[in-house]
Amino acid sequence: MTNTLARIKKAGKNFEIIVDLDNALKFKKGLSTSVEAEAGKIFSDSKRGLAASNADLTAAFGTNDVNEIAQGIVKKGEVLVTQEHRDEERDKKMKQVVDFIVTNSVDQNGRPYTPSKIKSSLEEAHVNIKNVPIENQIKEIMAELSKIIPIKLETKKVKITIPAIHTAKAYGIISSHKENEKWLNDGSLEVVVSVPAGILIDFYDKLNGVTHGSALTEEVME
Repeated sequence: MTNTLARIKKAGKNFEIIVDLDNALKFKKGLSTSVEAEAGKIFSDSKRGLAASNADLTAAFGTNDVNEIAQGIVKKGEVLVTQEHRDEERDKKMKQVVDFIVTNSVDQNGRPYTPSKIKSSLEEAHVNIKNVPIENQIKEIMAELSKIIPIKLETKKVKITIPAIHTAKAYGIISSHKENEKWLNDGSLEVVVSVPAGILIDFYDKLNGVTHGSALTEEVME
């Protein structure tokens, strides 16, 4: 368990709590239903051990309930992230990207690369891996990687027709894979996407989820 500081400024005053880092980040992302101040109190200056007064708490938060205030600080304030945590998250994201590329790509002779080769090539290319889903950045990553090694994604090309009523929600799913699009007279959208083979089923699941299964799909043979 790693403790860290969460803080916020309200009503001209600083308020700080000591929290478990992992739980605080989960709560902030909506992945946990509660978070607690480890010391059981709200500080005005945690380094000096100065507790905030009940009057200041009530003025800023409308209550002096520690748990309620702690949740408000974490949700709306800043959670300080340690360098160790940042390193762990970066390593985790790198492994996800490496695994994805190894599963979905081949060299010029159709042979897969080893994880170590992909990782070293990513590092050599100084690829900036962002904290977004892999499929939303894979084109950029592959463009940089191909400057170091001959590599291509194994993809499936699919023609999709999306009813007008669902185009707004579906567009976010297809946009990162879209090759071309055509808006039809009835407001529906006809689009051709190129999707990495390894995530095709997941892509279909997401598309069917927002279109309630009404999108028409047809694999395009090349």
